[in-house]
Amino acid sequence: MSTYGNVEEITKMVLQAMESVGSERPTFKVPVGISARHIHLTQQDVEKLFGEGYQLTRKKELMGGQFASNEQCTIVGLKLRAIENVRILGPVRSKSQVEISATDARTLGIKAPTRQSGDVAGSAPIALVGPKGAIYLEEGCIVAARHIHLCPADAKAAGLKDNDFVSVQMGNERGAVLGNVKIRVDESFTTEMHIDTDEANACQVKQDDLVTIML
Repeated sequence: MSTYGNVEEITKMVLQAMESVGSERPTFKVPVGISARHIHLTQQDVEKLFGEGYQLTRKKELMGGQFASNEQCTIVGLKLRAIENVRILGPVRSKSQVEISATDARTLGIKAPTRQSGDVAGSAPIALVGPKGAIYLEEGCIVAARHIHLCPADAKAAGLKDNDFVSVQMGNERGAVLGNVKIRVDESFTTEMHIDTDEANACQVKQDDLVTIML
């Protein structure tokens, strides 16, 4: 056999071995939750928007002790571009923030950075208008980074820990592998991946579909 033939045969064997290893790669499936645009407020800002002493009222319970409230308001970006009826989530926080999609950011005419929830330093400014008043946030508007909530038992089963990053396979005909997905582990969490409406539409994924963590 020629030297070229040896190289060709070895290359074929290496590729076959790589495919075999890839096919046996461990995976872990989780349901997906699609997160629409929403708002978190301090109690002070709740009162500025809805009136003195106002308390958010519960519409739907969410994981981690959070809830979707009945209250909504309008968010306003540059050049007075606005999106109405944006849901407020409770309970109140120590700092107000608005989480939107990249498409929403273009609609509003603002440059919102992609961040994990709560990381708002230096983020985009935005105004909020409620039935009793308005507020202006010099910073606080972000595009929420995709992430996966895991309860400790599922994190242990998957061999993952808080603040790990993974890739996730999702969707079918228009499916994709999404990288840089942060793992968040807490006793209060229900296991679920959170993506925004842009990502869900791009991959043709719907609420509660199963997606695969590539370990």
